[in-house]
Amino acid sequence: MKSINPTRSSRSLSATRSGAALTVLAGAQFVVTLSTSVVNVALPAVRDGVGLSDSGMSWVVNAYGLAFGALLLSGGRAADLLGRRRVLLAGLALFAVASTTAGLASMAWLLIGARTAQGIGAAAVAPAALALVMQLFPPGPGRGKALGVWGAVSGAGGAAGVLAGGLLTQSLGWPWIFHVSGIGAALVCAAAAALLPATALPAAGARRIDLAGTLAVTLGLVALVHGLTAARRSGWTDPLVLTSLIAAAVLLLLFVLVERRHPAPLIPPRLLTTGTVAPANLVMTLLGAVWVGLFFFLPLYQQQVLGAGPLEAGLSQLPLAAANMLGSSLAPRLAGRLGAHVTLAAALLTQAAGLLWLSRISAQGTFPTDLLGPTVVIGLGLGIGFVQLTSAAVAGVNPADAGLAGGLVNTTRQIGGAIGLAVLGTLAASTTAGAAPHASTAEALTEGYQAAFLVSAALIAAGAALTPLLARRAARPAAPDQRPTAPHAATPHSPPTPPPCADASPTG
Repeated sequence: MKSINPTRSSRSLSATRSGAALTVLAGAQFVVTLSTSVVNVALPAVRDGVGLSDSGMSWVVNAYGLAFGALLLSGGRAADLLGRRRVLLAGLALFAVASTTAGLASMAWLLIGARTAQGIGAAAVAPAALALVMQLFPPGPGRGKALGVWGAVSGAGGAAGVLAGGLLTQSLGWPWIFHVSGIGAALVCAAAAALLPATALPAAGARRIDLAGTLAVTLGLVALVHGLTAARRSGWTDPLVLTSLIAAAVLLLLFVLVERRHPAPLIPPRLLTTGTVAPANLVMTLLGAVWVGLFFFLPLYQQQVLGAGPLEAGLSQLPLAAANMLGSSLAPRLAGRLGAHVTLAAALLTQAAGLLWLSRISAQGTFPTDLLGPTVVIGLGLGIGFVQLTSAAVAGVNPADAGLAGGLVNTTRQIGGAIGLAVLGTLAASTTAGAAPHASTAEALTEGYQAAFLVSAALIAAGAALTPLLARRAARPAAPDQRPTAPHAATPHSPPTPPPCADASPTG
């Protein structure tokens, strides 16, 4: 009889459990990124369905973005202090309920309120899920592959949202863009409850909450994102925009002052001085600015200039999504051969080259001649760059701060997107207005989009120029108090203790 090696069987079981857990966590990330873009092509139908004004229609997008961007840091810290699995389940449950409510809404206030609740749920899900990935996959090839999956899902979710928005709106009606998100979140919540290992809480003395800092940074980020969003619509000199930006500056300065005095600050100084956390987040801000702008301007060019419908515009995102997924899967292998920072620099320069190519679009263009080549190049660079930056932003972080590190890298990407869209949107609009007197509408719009893509290429090239800073920080030895300590969380081999999705028991 053939003997069974118990060690080998244990390893196989561990790999199976880790693979199932990664699938669940990637599913959570997919739901969040899908819901960020699924609304865009359905906005006219949503407006007619609930009787929204033009300004109210923008709040269907802005309410989600404001809550998501402002609460990511708080969500990450809550995951570290209250249990990552528990916060993930609570966030998914809230997201599912809010999505279903949005699909059933017949009044504008209820829809916008549900979108706000969706953003709050997403702000809990994203950093908690990333922290669990870091916990389940220690540094090494396994983590690299896991982050490759994470990056592929993140990129695919944005493109899939545009496609799903067009398909669902034209076939089943706009409420289904929310119902599908709700069903997806509920399924992931059930799978997470069954498959993810329990996590222990930190010691009671370590669970001090920085309420003043949390309130200051949350309100400051709300004011910042609101001001930047309103600037795209009303201009930088609008009184409401100026008031929001001034309030953001005051609140964020207050946050810095509070953090310097608080014994348990929301963002401990050790986090920003650990490894490559600070420079990686700086480059992620630039990547976020370009990422959000790309998915905003591409569908507009296709629909307003090339005359594509919502479904056609969504389908044309598939090559970009496929290239993004391919780049994400190649990232760990390339980093192993070329080195992490050489790979990152090459990825950013590849993306910059694709954006430069994209800035040559014409008013008489077609998808195969003007968009297919550059979007594939951009997708490859974007997928590789996102994986490498995410890895650099959490490398060497104390396991007790993993949720906060995940919240920080998501925050910088989200805030970068808000800043980038406000700046690029203003640039495109002013360029189009300047071209309008001597060009057709299509030509004037194209000039605006060309300018946005050209500046995007410059921003990503600037990010590539910062990669030597990441290399220097990575080579610097960690201070004794910055070296990773034993995690509070249970090991990946801990048996799962699945509670219901809305469980509030103290076991995380």
